[in-house]
Amino acid sequence: MKHNLAPFLAPLTVLLSGCMTPQAGTADGEKPVAAASTDANRMSSMIRDLASDEFAGRAPGTQGETVTIAYIAQALERAGVEPGGPNGSWTQDVPLVRTQVDVSVQLTLDTPAGIIPLVQGKDVYISTQRNTDRARIAAAPLVFVGYGVDAPENGWDDFKGADIAGKIAVFLVNDPDFGLPATDPLAGTFGGQAMTYYGRWSYKFEEAVRRGAVGALIVHDTPAAGYGWNTIVAPRGENYDIAATDGGSNRLIAQGWLSAEAAQRVFSAASLDLDALAKAARSRDFKPVALTGLTIDADVPVSSETVISHNVIGKITGAVRPDETISFGAHWDAYGVSPTANANGQTIRRGALDDASGVAGVIELARMFKEGPAPDRTVLFGFWTAEERGLLGAEHFMASGLYPVDKMVANITLDTLQPNGRAKDFILIGAGQSTLENDLASAAAAQGRTITRDGHPERGLFYRADHFAFAKRGVPALIMMALGGGVDLENGGREAGDRWVTEFTRDCYHQTCDNWRASYDFSGAAQDVDMAYAIGSDLAHSDRWPHWQASSEFAKLRD
Repeated sequence: MKHNLAPFLAPLTVLLSGCMTPQAGTADGEKPVAAASTDANRMSSMIRDLASDEFAGRAPGTQGETVTIAYIAQALERAGVEPGGPNGSWTQDVPLVRTQVDVSVQLTLDTPAGIIPLVQGKDVYISTQRNTDRARIAAAPLVFVGYGVDAPENGWDDFKGADIAGKIAVFLVNDPDFGLPATDPLAGTFGGQAMTYYGRWSYKFEEAVRRGAVGALIVHDTPAAGYGWNTIVAPRGENYDIAATDGGSNRLIAQGWLSAEAAQRVFSAASLDLDALAKAARSRDFKPVALTGLTIDADVPVSSETVISHNVIGKITGAVRPDETISFGAHWDAYGVSPTANANGQTIRRGALDDASGVAGVIELARMFKEGPAPDRTVLFGFWTAEERGLLGAEHFMASGLYPVDKMVANITLDTLQPNGRAKDFILIGAGQSTLENDLASAAAAQGRTITRDGHPERGLFYRADHFAFAKRGVPALIMMALGGGVDLENGGREAGDRWVTEFTRDCYHQTCDNWRASYDFSGAAQDVDMAYAIGSDLAHSDRWPHWQASSEFAKLRD
């Protein structure tokens, strides 16, 4: 099935009323004054709209997408910015393949002692990116590959030439030095507590593909992953990928996670001690270990469809150097409608904070830039699809060459802003990456705020949002997100900030309870959007280029 949505759809005047105000007029010959003040109430109104029933959880390729992209495009038009998509349009087509494995699927683990069923959602969670009607795996052997890291720059190779073609690779989540004391000789090899890209599930699946595996399973551990099992199973067997002409034949047949409890049973069935192997995997001498005697069979029904989803892009063309771009971005997608209701009968995963808050913030940025002085450089406002499905919309935008990467000055991404009122500090995610952090510190100081480093670097948040599509191509990028640790709130202090992060991550992240609430106070989110404006405005009205720190893994890409 193909959903080819029109780039600009029917007006949503009722939804938009009260969300955008007309641009203030200026006298002839008078340069407009920058409106560097985000309207928290307007943000709240937009978040409420985007998280309402009408938007149905904003899943790509659904009616929720139809109303979402129309809403955003009209908001940008009302703000007075230009269309920034191909051929003067508001949207960029993003061809996706959507797959859905049967939610009742079981994998069969054959052991010397008999068959062990692995129940989807309880013991294992799998999906596929292959455009097929069945995901079939027959008697595939399992091999434990430790953390699955191949990092020549660190003198590290977990594979040691082992052949894993046709097998199912079993990985540990995060990096080999996660959780080690600072005195350990290995500590800091992969960022210590701060996850590197080698620790991300996406890297591990990519590495399994490169080595010919038919499947990959990651052993779940909440502290190392940065989220609980409820977050793992939230997509309920759904997956997306950028559509490929080969139907995704270069993708894993099945990919996913083993619960901690199921992993212990699996390794015990092979007479192996998972805890001891996990400890051994922290060594450069580690070699893959076969789970001798164990094989997995699967014959999983899959429904698949081609979806033409959309990025929405607005711009203000630079008056002096129009080919140089500063971009702001947020993802418009959430998780749509769940096939099962929660305890309160709710099925819509509304994504109010993740990331309707970012969408509202970028729309506010478009308004402020348009009401301010004309920029020297072009300013882009991007609203990406399928972030929740693997950063696919932003990835497609960057791969498309619509705007030359070597002319991209910087990217600032807004993803999940906090709703708890004004804060005394800002949590920096990805400390030590680029000189944009200096700009952030200056913008925070202008608000009387300080910078606090990410309190949960093990979550790898720097690699989990749309700005990463820019960073991995060498474009200095900054992520403004509230999940790096509790800010020091003016009302309640850091204790209240930490409590909110813990509760939101545990209970509402990607769940039905991420909804708009009348009790939310977006004045703190408005502070953050104001900082993004200050940083971007300075770059837009100068010829300065931020750069990566020498220690960043992205520095060589920019060079």
